[in-house]
Amino acid sequence: MKLRLLNCILFFLICFASFSQNKIDVKAIFDTENKQIKISQTIKYYNETQHELQTIYLNDWNNSYSSKKTPLAIRIADEYNNDFHLAKNKDRGYSTIASIKQNNQNLIFEQLKDQVDIIKVDLITPLKPNNSYTIHLEYTVQIPNSKFTSYGLTNDGDINLRYWYITPVVYNGKWQYYSNKNLDDLFIPKSDITLEIEHPNGFTLISELDTNEIFQLTNKQIVKLEGKNRINNKLFLTKNSNFNTLQSDNFSIVSNIKDGGIQVIDKVLITEKITKFIFDNFGEYPHKRLLLTQIDYDKAPIYGLNFLPKFIKPYPRHFQYELKLLKTALHNYLENTLLINPRKEQWLIDGIQIYYLMSYVDEHYPNMKFLGSIANIWGVRSFHAADMKFNDKYILAFMLMARTNKDQPLSMQKDSLLKFNKNIANKYKAGIGFKYLDDFVNSNIIENSIEAFLSENKLKPTTSKEFESFLKSKTNKDINWFFNDYLTTRKKIDFKIKKVTKTKDSITLTIKNKRDNNMPISLYSLNNDSIISKTWIENINGSKTVTLPRNNANKLVLNYNSVIPEINLRDNWKSLKGFFFNNKPLQFKLFKDLENPNYSQVFFMPIAEFNNIYDGFTLGMRAYNKTILRKLFNYKIAPQYAFKSKSLTGSASISKTHYLENNNLYFINYGIVSSYTSYAEDLFVRKITPSLKLQFREKDDLRSNKIKSLSFRYVDIHRDEDLNNILTTNEPNYSVFNMRYIYSNDNLINFNKWYADFQIGKKFSKLAFNYEYRRLFESNRQLNVRLFAGTFLKNSTDINSDFFSFALDRPTDYLFDYSYLGRSESTGIFSQQYIDAEGGFKSKLEEPYANQWITTLNTSTTLWRYILAYGDIGFIKNKLRSPKFVYDSGIRVNLVTDYFEIYLPIYSNLGWEIGQPNYDQKIRFKFTVDPQALLGLFRRRWF
Repeated sequence: MKLRLLNCILFFLICFASFSQNKIDVKAIFDTENKQIKISQTIKYYNETQHELQTIYLNDWNNSYSSKKTPLAIRIADEYNNDFHLAKNKDRGYSTIASIKQNNQNLIFEQLKDQVDIIKVDLITPLKPNNSYTIHLEYTVQIPNSKFTSYGLTNDGDINLRYWYITPVVYNGKWQYYSNKNLDDLFIPKSDITLEIEHPNGFTLISELDTNEIFQLTNKQIVKLEGKNRINNKLFLTKNSNFNTLQSDNFSIVSNIKDGGIQVIDKVLITEKITKFIFDNFGEYPHKRLLLTQIDYDKAPIYGLNFLPKFIKPYPRHFQYELKLLKTALHNYLENTLLINPRKEQWLIDGIQIYYLMSYVDEHYPNMKFLGSIANIWGVRSFHAADMKFNDKYILAFMLMARTNKDQPLSMQKDSLLKFNKNIANKYKAGIGFKYLDDFVNSNIIENSIEAFLSENKLKPTTSKEFESFLKSKTNKDINWFFNDYLTTRKKIDFKIKKVTKTKDSITLTIKNKRDNNMPISLYSLNNDSIISKTWIENINGSKTVTLPRNNANKLVLNYNSVIPEINLRDNWKSLKGFFFNNKPLQFKLFKDLENPNYSQVFFMPIAEFNNIYDGFTLGMRAYNKTILRKLFNYKIAPQYAFKSKSLTGSASISKTHYLENNNLYFINYGIVSSYTSYAEDLFVRKITPSLKLQFREKDDLRSNKIKSLSFRYVDIHRDEDLNNILTTNEPNYSVFNMRYIYSNDNLINFNKWYADFQIGKKFSKLAFNYEYRRLFESNRQLNVRLFAGTFLKNSTDINSDFFSFALDRPTDYLFDYSYLGRSESTGIFSQQYIDAEGGFKSKLEEPYANQWITTLNTSTTLWRYILAYGDIGFIKNKLRSPKFVYDSGIRVNLVTDYFEIYLPIYSNLGWEIGQPNYDQKIRFKFTVDPQALLGLFRRRWF
């Protein structure tokens, strides 16, 4: 009787589990000529909550391509990619829904106003708890071009698909919908999926689903696929398939990841090695096939030396392929089995992935260097970077952001992260966080707990909060610091040994926590390089004093194994040998290197420059302390010999930076800069500038490009007097106090920036305002507008000199801020250099200065591609003269905006300039070779 009852209960549970499973059935007909998919679909979704639902929501992420104002379009533009904004309508995708029905009755549905990839549907009858809805949809999908997100129609005619059909939105007490932002993070419930795909002959279909039947017809093929408990909806139709299947027992890996030309037998051995590693740690994959694609890898590559040219191969080919395959396999395994909300809790998948990626390298390649074989090259061996192990790069990459106050909490939503944090820094911080936690808890508890959690929650909806509870149940140690400080805040880690007293038998020391957090630190006692003891010091609120047995120790070191991502390692050790052993020896290095905390490093960099035509080619040496990771205190001395002026020139600077966390005022810098260089033939200028700069940003939105800054400086100029230059002042030495406020919102589609500038010198004071606006239209037409207005509050300078006057077309630059190649030239090619400042005119008019006030408007707009028409108008006012109306116009050839441009004047106050003699002397050019300026093109895409 009991056995029969037990069987009945078991039968009921199995039936209920089957009955309550979400189901998606899709019949899709591919029309490759018209780039369309005609879909007939049924969705069955269960309400597993205790709430009654009258409205449901659906994900239609293919429709995120439908306009240039969707969240996807905005996201792509935010990262300075204009592919989508300039795309033709035929290249963008969309969805056209013919009907949504329930029990053969049409349902009322609508797209959300600001989220057109989310559909709101009103049910005919409310969906009660533990009941399901079944709806039928008829719609057409227009396939987008793959250049936007890598998914869509390729130039070769292949079709790469993800999020291509409509899916139900998860409801777990709250609707978990959000828009596609090219983050590959759709949150959908697991479902039993069946697909019936009809496509033209000549294509190979690749999917992770199981193939049931294939029907070959005259000019088409019908393939039936199915899979249980799935969230993966990737599908590939390829004309020349480069996918390979590597089979082992009842499991296979299907991949088209580039192998670098390694042998097939090596690929098989590597695949078996990786499969064994993943299965040993995570358990068997619940499906028969794991799909790994080159798209997956390209979106999350092994960052580091992948930026080097392809002909430089620092790693063995099998090692590179192995890690590419492993990283992609770890991610896809976790993504398909750990059912969390990836938009809100991506850190958990990332942390586990990087943790095991590091563990794999520690286990199989413990001696692999970050620089690979390059580390053994003569000359490179002397760099501290050559000592880095491969896994050291994870802390280094995170520190690039932490040291510049651009790091973000791991718990922050994925779409709120800077691109560098989303792709690199936060993933690495999560992985090294698990290493830190594992080192603290010890006894393999973290590793075993992760494996047990993954096993118990495989294909079950879960959250990071459940992971936290599970982890805490496995250890008696207090690990609240990891979830309260490390995970949810931007708090940095920084400890120092403050005071040490020693006796024959014991050591008493004080450890200072330099930051406001509750994170623990490891304390090692050493005898030379031999570890005597390791102790974890917890709950250091300000300072904490501890006593240890002496045990022949002669050195104390915090974080000796560098597992903890500490922002500053330079004050982590104390010698017990005497009073002077703590002074770090000087280390001199040729070229910049990674920071070595055991030395006070000074770097030397040879300089070869061409800054102006008066000094000509210069050679010199720069001595500085700046490492690859940003420091707060920096100095630089750069003497140079100028071959043309045959003199010693150069510059020197010293500065201090303060970063303020969780404040709109996030950056304070002060220092002093001096320089000595030629400003005319056989004439030199010495400039000394002490300054203070404050920068502001939106503390809760680091992705915003809105930046505000307030700067103060005192510019002291000492010049050799130029008796032959009529533009000069009769006072070669002068000082100016300058205050400037800048607001900038630098975006691809809409750019605007303005500043207010105040200057006061001995005989003048002036106020100026500058506003710039740039708009990129959907037709690829660009509109540029610039307004400048300036006035003297006082001007008692020599009326015959315009040295301090506002300039219409070529500022005198008495503060020596601009990169003039020939600042004192009045004729010749170097006098034609254009600096976009003050009046901003391109034509050289008869009255080019204003010693009272000036106001100008500069505009330009696209004619064709990079060719624009420009026009400038304005008024200038000089003492004892009436205001004068000025204007010019011409063609602007915009090769690289703000960096390399050519201006061809056509018509101005001078008449038709294009027909006048010596027209070649009227052409102006803008040009910069400043590496820092050019790097700005890269930085704004990532930071």
